Amino acid sequence: MKLIEMMHIAVFAAIMGLLGLLPPLFLSFTPVPITLQTIGVLLSGSILKPKAAFLSQLLFLLIVACGAPLLSGGRGGFGVFFGPSAGYLVAYPLAALLLSLSIRGLRSASVPHLFIRQFLFGVLLLYAIGIPVQAVMMHIDIMTAVKLSLIYVPGDLLKAAAASFAAVRIRKTLQASRLLPTKGS
Repeated sequence: MKLIEMMHIAVFAAIMGLLGLLPPLFLSFTPVPITLQTIGVLLSGSILKPKAAFLSQLLFLLIVACGAPLLSGGRGGFGVFFGPSAGYLVAYPLAALLLSLSIRGLRSASVPHLFIRQFLFGVLLLYAIGIPVQAVMMHIDIMTAVKLSLIYVPGDLLKAAAASFAAVRIRKTLQASRLLPTKGS
């Protein structure tokens, strides 16, 4: 692995930590908070190569598991992987990986192309893993968990839109400065 890739991994793990400093929004009917850390997952998957995207999220989760209070609301430690948000957290590396793989084949990464992929391989994948784990941890049936999670969809669409716009600009800047390889290099 090249030094620049290791730097990208560290930077995106740090971005996740910075996004965790912003306070979460807790809703009265579900223990899973609304956070901005989904944007970090979407950005890493939209900007980094697949392996680096996966490793940036894995590094972040390892730091959290070691006790760093980097999840929104100052949460950290191994115990967060046994709560209602556990499935969403564990899905971060996989979502970043699959999102990056889906973008790899694009000739140019436009906002609409990124938005569609971020929603399919980022947001929906997080739900596909997070909702069943949430149901198990909360001792509720899967359909109840799905209904509870519908409240997150509008916000996650906004996060995907913001991440799409940001990723297009960041990718152009990194490619112009040759810090992000173009297709075929």
